[in-house]
Amino acid sequence: MEYKNILFSVEEGIATIAFNRPKAMNAMNGETMEELYDAASVCKKDSAVKALILTGAGEKAFVAGADIAQMQNMKPAEILSFMELGHETMRLIETMPKPSIAAVNGYALGGGTEITMACDMRFASEKAVFGQPEILLGIIPGWGGTQRLARLVGMGRAKELILSGEQINAQRAFEIGLVNRVYPPEALMDETRKFARKLAALSGFATKMAKHAINYGYDISIDSANRLEMQCIAQCFSTDDQKEGMSAFLEKRKPAFTGR
Repeated sequence: MEYKNILFSVEEGIATIAFNRPKAMNAMNGETMEELYDAASVCKKDSAVKALILTGAGEKAFVAGADIAQMQNMKPAEILSFMELGHETMRLIETMPKPSIAAVNGYALGGGTEITMACDMRFASEKAVFGQPEILLGIIPGWGGTQRLARLVGMGRAKELILSGEQINAQRAFEIGLVNRVYPPEALMDETRKFARKLAALSGFATKMAKHAINYGYDISIDSANRLEMQCIAQCFSTDDQKEGMSAFLEKRKPAFTGR
């Protein structure tokens, strides 16, 4: 697919997807969501990609929301199709076997906040702003905001943000657990890439199993979740990476994982 609304690159095993609609504050329209889905699919399948970073091109916005100009006159069937594409894309990012980091460089509102929550981690610039302002438009979040936000920050804080439509800065997002780390704007991408390189150097299979256990164990009983965890660690013992990791530990050297 030819990308017109995102910038996509792979370097040192790190894929970077940058939303690139500066005139629209990187707002998500249908075409951009299709490009994001395609690029994320490439990342999932390409063995050269070990980790993924999502960010916004420019200094003002990560994603300032969905494209209201495009959505305004949509019929219910059309909006349902748009929301389904968004959910499929978010779930693809959330469940792919590779770690993902949202490097939030500016406004992440509505769909922008929802995209960040589909990532495994959120690193934010001190200038970042988060919020679910859909209620101010007479609608509600439609790409998982009503579900993921409560799971990340608790039901009370999720309701506060969603029902009021208020925006919060990066520090407040960090305080409530929405954001993992906050950096000065000029350091955000360097620090995010540094962390992504650490993740990319680890065992790809172990990363896959860890994400699987966390994602699919979260909403089931503790007994079932622990059983899932045991099954996942048992699978790790079928890999060369497990043998290499433990040998390196005993030999007091750095492991050289191969993903096998």
